[in-house]
Amino acid sequence: MMNEDLVNDLIQRWRITPEDDLKPEDYQQFKDLGCACLTQGGIQDFLTFLQDEKNQSMVKSMGCVLLSPLMKEALKKDKSPDHISVSITHVTTTCRPHEVLQNLLAVIEDADADAISETLVATVPHLQTGLLRLEADRASSLGLILSVLHKQLSRLPVPYTAQQEADDEFGVCRCCAALTSFTKPFLQEVRSNDGNHQEMKLELLNFCMRSLREPLLEAELTPQRNSPLWLFASHIMVTLVTIQQSITELLFFSTVKQNIKMDKNQLAESKGCLAYLLFVRLLAIECIPTVLSPEFILQCNVEYIHQLLSSKKESHLLKGMALFERSLERVQDNSLSGSLLEVKSFHDLKQSLLQVLTDCPMQHLRESGLKVLQLLINKLEIEAKYKLFRCLLKTSNHPGVEGYIVKNIRNQVESSLKPGNSTVWFLGVELLSLLGLVLNLPQGAQTDLLHNMDKIMESLNLLRYLLIRDKPLSSNADVWEQLSRMREEYTKMLRVCISMSRAYYLAELKALRDDHKQKVREARASTGKSLQSMTIKSENLSKMTPEVKHQVLQSALVTFDLMESLIVRIEEITEETSQQAKHLFV
Repeated sequence: MMNEDLVNDLIQRWRITPEDDLKPEDYQQFKDLGCACLTQGGIQDFLTFLQDEKNQSMVKSMGCVLLSPLMKEALKKDKSPDHISVSITHVTTTCRPHEVLQNLLAVIEDADADAISETLVATVPHLQTGLLRLEADRASSLGLILSVLHKQLSRLPVPYTAQQEADDEFGVCRCCAALTSFTKPFLQEVRSNDGNHQEMKLELLNFCMRSLREPLLEAELTPQRNSPLWLFASHIMVTLVTIQQSITELLFFSTVKQNIKMDKNQLAESKGCLAYLLFVRLLAIECIPTVLSPEFILQCNVEYIHQLLSSKKESHLLKGMALFERSLERVQDNSLSGSLLEVKSFHDLKQSLLQVLTDCPMQHLRESGLKVLQLLINKLEIEAKYKLFRCLLKTSNHPGVEGYIVKNIRNQVESSLKPGNSTVWFLGVELLSLLGLVLNLPQGAQTDLLHNMDKIMESLNLLRYLLIRDKPLSSNADVWEQLSRMREEYTKMLRVCISMSRAYYLAELKALRDDHKQKVREARASTGKSLQSMTIKSENLSKMTPEVKHQVLQSALVTFDLMESLIVRIEEITEETSQQAKHLFV
C-alpha cells in the first residue's frame, strides 16, 4: 500500500484539482487506492472516505473507476455486502450517470461464464438507478442496457423441468426476475406519457422479441406451475400491451418488422413463441379481434409453425405442434381449400411436419405429429384431401406414413359411398390414379417386406375393401378393368416377393437351429446372391443375438403368412364377383 503521507498528499491535490486537469495516472492511482482499502479490510474507512463532503468533487470525477472492484467485492460470498452496497449506491448516485452505466455494463460484459447470473442480478439495480438519473438519451441507453443484459442471459442454459427451475442452478430464473424489476419503472414511464416515448417503446419491443426467443422458447411454459419463467412470459406479454404494440399487427402484418433488430429466422422463432403464448396459453388473447377467422389465423401462423417444426430442439417442436393443433382445432371440418396446399409457406410446413414424422427420434413427438396430420386431413375439403394424399405418397418415402395415408384413403372411399357423399375424387378414375401409387412395391421383387409392412398391409386391406364394395366401380367398365389389372399385377409381384423372402428367412431359421457357423454360411450362400442383401428394417440379421434373431425370423414368417392370406382372400372375392362383372359388360 502507498505511504500514508503520500496518500494524504494525493487526496489534498485531487480535492483542489479541476476535473479537466486530472490525468490518466490520477484515475489509476485513485483506483489503486480504493482497491487497496477493499482488499486490506478497510471497507468502513473506504465508505467514510467516499461519503466525506470534502471528497465529493473527486468522487464525482473519478468514482466510476471504483465500480468494477466494488462489484467484485459485492460478489464475494464470504463478505458482508452492506458497506459495499452502500458504497456502490453512493458512487452511482454521485457520478455522472452516463459514466456509471458505461462502467457497470463493462462489469457485466467481463463477467466469467460461471458468474454471469450473480453479476447480472447484483448489477441490475444499480443500472436502473443510473438510468433513471439520465435526463437525455434515456431510450437509447435503455436499449443498449437491455441488449447487453439479454446477451449475457442468452449464454445461460435454460431450465426445462419443474425441478430444474426450482434448483435454478445457472440462475436463469433469478435473472428473469431481475429483468422484470428493471423494466417496470420504464413501463410506468411509457404508460404515463404515451406521446413522447416512441423510441423507448421500440427498445422495449426489441427486448420483448429477443426474450421470446431466448429464454422463453426454450422453456416449458405452463400456467399450472406458475414458475419464474411463466411469470417472465406473462411480463413480456404485459409489456407488449403496455407499449401499445398491436399484437395482431406484430404477428400478422409486416409494418413493424423494420423496427425489430433480428434476422428473418430469429424473428420467426420469436413470433412463433408469441403465437404459442397467445393461442395455446391464451396470454393476452383478448387483444385478438374476434372478426379474424380461424382460417386466416391458421394461414398467418403457418410460417411460425414451420420455423418451430424445422428445429431439432424438443421445446421448439412441442410448441410448434401445440400451435399447429390449436390453430387447426378452431377451423371447421372439410372447409380448408385445396389452394392452401399450393401456398409455399404451407408446402414448407407440410415438409417440416413430414420430417418430424419420419426422422424425429422422440416417440411422443412423432405421435403428436401423427395426431396433427389427422387433424389437418379432417379440416381439408375433399379435393384438398386427395391432393395431400397424392403428395405424401409421392414424397414421404416412409412406409409408416404411407400406410397411414392408405388407411385414410379407405376412410374417404367409405365416406364417399354413403348417400349424398358421392365424389369424383375417391371413386372412379381419380381413385385409380391414387391406387397407382398405393399398389406399388418400391423395389419390385427385392422389396423388404418387413420394412414396408405398414403400407403393404393397408394396401391389401384397401384392395379387399374395394372388391367387396364393387358396385360403384364395376358400373364403369374401364375403371373396373384397370382396377382388375392393377390388382393382378400387384398381387402377382407380391407373391413373388413373399416367396423369395420366405425362402430367405426359412434358410436363416434352419441355419440358426443347426447352430453351426459353417452351416450358416452355406445356408446363406444357397439362398442366392439376390437374397443375401436383404435386411430386416435396415438391421442386418448377423448383428442380432440368437434369441432375438429367432424371434424376428418367426415374426417375419407370420407376417408373410398374413400377407398371403389377404392375397388369397382378394383372389376369392375376385373370383366370386368376376362372373357378375362379365355379365354387366356383355
